[in-house]
Amino acid sequence: MKHRRALRAVAAGYLVVALAGPVAAQPAAPDAHPDIQLFLDAGVPGGPRSRDAFEQLGAQWRDAYAGIVWDLAWLLRPPGQGFVHFFTLIGFLQEQTGQRFGGDLAGWQQWIWSQPYDPHPDHGFFKGQWYSRIDPRFADFFPRGVTSLIRLDEIEWGGVAVNGIPPLEYPDRLDAADAGYLADDHIVFGIALDGEARAYPKRVLAWHEMALDRLGGVELTIVYCTLCGTVIPFGSAADGRRLTFGTSGLLYRSNKLMFDHETKSLWNTFEGVPVVGELAGSGLRLTPHAVVTTTWGEWRRRHPETTVLSLDTGHRRNYAEGAAYRTYFGSDDLMFAVSRRDARLPNKEEVLVLRLPDPERPGGLLPLAVTARFLSRNRLYHHGFAGRNLVILTSGQGANRVYDAGTVRFERRIDEERVVDDAGQAWQVSEDALVLEDDADVRLARVPAQRAFWFGWYAQFPDTELID
Repeated sequence: MKHRRALRAVAAGYLVVALAGPVAAQPAAPDAHPDIQLFLDAGVPGGPRSRDAFEQLGAQWRDAYAGIVWDLAWLLRPPGQGFVHFFTLIGFLQEQTGQRFGGDLAGWQQWIWSQPYDPHPDHGFFKGQWYSRIDPRFADFFPRGVTSLIRLDEIEWGGVAVNGIPPLEYPDRLDAADAGYLADDHIVFGIALDGEARAYPKRVLAWHEMALDRLGGVELTIVYCTLCGTVIPFGSAADGRRLTFGTSGLLYRSNKLMFDHETKSLWNTFEGVPVVGELAGSGLRLTPHAVVTTTWGEWRRRHPETTVLSLDTGHRRNYAEGAAYRTYFGSDDLMFAVSRRDARLPNKEEVLVLRLPDPERPGGLLPLAVTARFLSRNRLYHHGFAGRNLVILTSGQGANRVYDAGTVRFERRIDEERVVDDAGQAWQVSEDALVLEDDADVRLARVPAQRAFWFGWYAQFPDTELID
C-alpha cells in the first residue's frame, strides 16, 4: 500500500503544474450542461482560471455534478501539494449542495451515491482527462462519448498507474517436489483443467493481482482482487474473440476494473463483462472456471503431479507468506468506500459465492453467498438454487467445491475424496465433476464458485441470497 500513497503524493504535485495551460471554455445555454473544461479549470489551484470556472459552474449547477468535483478534491486531498485548493473545492461543494460534510470524502460519496444518477454527458471524458495527469494512459479508457453501463461517479482511482500492479505473464513454474519455499499450511488457489493442475500461491498472486497463463490448453486470465478477497480464473476468449487483459488501476465498488489491450474497454472482474468503452453493451462475457482456495499441503496431496508458481517472477517483492496486504487483511476496515453495505456479516467475512442463470428471467443471473463458517460446520451441504440441486463439499482444510447434483441426493462422506448417495453408491470427488465409481461415464458437473469478502460481493450484488 506504500506505493499507492507515494504515487498519490507525486500525482498531486504534478497536477499543480499540468493544469497551468490556457483554457477556452465556451459559454453554454441556461438549460445546457456547462463545458466540461470548466471542471478541469476548477481543479487549478488558485488564479483567475479557477475563480472564473467556479462562477460559471455555480450559475449552471446541478447536484449531479458533485461526483466530478469530488474527483477533483480526491486527487488534491492532504497531504498532496494541492491540498489548500482541496478546501476551496470542498467549500464550493458545500455552497452548491447545502450539505455540510466538510473534508469527509467518504461522507460526500455516500450522499452523491444516494442521488439520482443523471451524469454530465462528458463525465467519462472528464475522468479520463483528469486522471491522465497521473498517467496519460487513463485517457484511453474514457474517450469523448464513451459508453458506460455503470455509474461513473463510482469509478475511482486505486492509487496506482495502469498496470502499476504488474500482472504475471505466463509465469515460471516448478514441480511440486521443487517448491521448497512453500509450507503445507500456506494458502494456494488451485485450478485444474483437462487433467493439468496448477497452484497459484496467495503470497505470490497478491502482489500481482492478475496472471495470464495457459493450463490444460486453455488461455486464462486469473484475476485476484485483493480488496474484495476473490480469485476468478476466466477463459481469455469471449465469443471466439481472444483478448489480452491488464490492470487498469481503477476501481468500481472497491473491485478492480481490468481492461483489454485490444479496445481499452474496462471490465467488471466479478462478472467478466465489459462495462465501459467500445465493448460495453456488446453482450460479450468471459467464461469463469472453477478454483479452490486451500492449503498447499492439501492441494499437493490431491494433485501430486501439480505445478506451482516459482518465486522467480522477474519482479522484486517480499513473497513471504502473509506479507502482501498484511494490515488490510488483518482488519475489518475498508480501503475504499462502497455505495452499499450489509451489517449481517463483518465486512471481510469470507463467503463462497456464485451466480447461476435465472430460470425465470432469460439472460439474468442469480447470486448466492454461503459463509465459509457455515460450510466448515456442514461439510456436505445440499441447497436448491436457481432451479438446481447444488451440493457443496468442504474438505477438512476448508476447500469448497460445488457440483450440480441433478436428481442425486448425497448423504455422507466416506473420506476426503469420496461421497455416498442415498442409494448407497460411491462417487469420486474430482476437480471437474463427481464421478460414479461403478460407471465413470456418469458425472455430475462442477459449478464454478470462489471465495470473496462479504462487503465486496454485497456491494456488487445486493440481491444475493445469503446462507449463514
